[in-house]
Amino acid sequence: MKHGKKYYESAKLIEKGKFYDLEEAVDLTVKTGSAKFDETVEVHVRLGVDSRHADQQVRGAVVLPNGTGKTIRTLVLTKGDNAEAAKAAGADYVGAEDMVAKIQNENWMEFDVVIASPDMMGMVGRLGKVLGPRGLMPSPKAGTVTPDVAKAVTEAKAGKIEYRLDKTNIIHCPIGKVSFGPEKVKENLEAVMSAIVKAKPAATKGQYIKSCVLATTMGPGVKINVARFGN
Repeated sequence: MKHGKKYYESAKLIEKGKFYDLEEAVDLTVKTGSAKFDETVEVHVRLGVDSRHADQQVRGAVVLPNGTGKTIRTLVLTKGDNAEAAKAAGADYVGAEDMVAKIQNENWMEFDVVIASPDMMGMVGRLGKVLGPRGLMPSPKAGTVTPDVAKAVTEAKAGKIEYRLDKTNIIHCPIGKVSFGPEKVKENLEAVMSAIVKAKPAATKGQYIKSCVLATTMGPGVKINVARFGN
C-alpha cells in the first residue's frame, strides 16, 4: 500500500520495533494525526484466544468517558410506550414493521446503532443478512436488545461503543478523535482496555493480550507495552 508524504513524516517519529508506555504511545499517536480532517484514533488489540470456540468469544460494550467525537444516529425498533420513551430520549428514528420494511425494500442505512426491545426480535431476525455483515445487528451482550430502550439511546448518544473479536482474534475500536488531545484519548483507551480485560474468557490459556496498537485514520501504528494491562 502506498502512503503519502505526511505518513512518512509521521512514521519518523516512531522508533521501529519499540513498545511504548501508554502515555507516550497516546502522545505520539495524536501527534501523527496530520491529515486535513479530524482523524479518528483507533486501538487494535490482538488476543490470545480462538474466536472459533464459543467459550472464547470476547464481546461487549463500553461507554467512553469522553464520547467518540461522532454524532451517533440511533434507530430503535419497538412499539407502544417504548416507542414514546425512545423518542423522548432523543432517538433519531423509531418504528417497527415500517422500519424493517424500509431497510429490506429500500436498503435504507442512515443510522449508526440499532436498538430493539426484546418483543421485536422475531421481526429483527429478518434483517440479519443485512445488518449482520455491517456489525449493526442488535444483541443483548452489547446492550442493544433491552427492555429499557431509552437508556440504550442515551448511552449510544453519550459514546457507547461495541467491541468484538474478528476472525483473526483482533478487536478494532474507535476511541475518539485527534482533536480530543492525549488526556481524553488516554481516558477512553483505558476504559476500553479495562472492559476487554474484564471480559477475559475463563477458557483462555497463556497470554491474553498479545499486542495492542494505536493508530489514527491515516497514520502509522504505535505499539503499546502490554505488560501494563496484566496477563
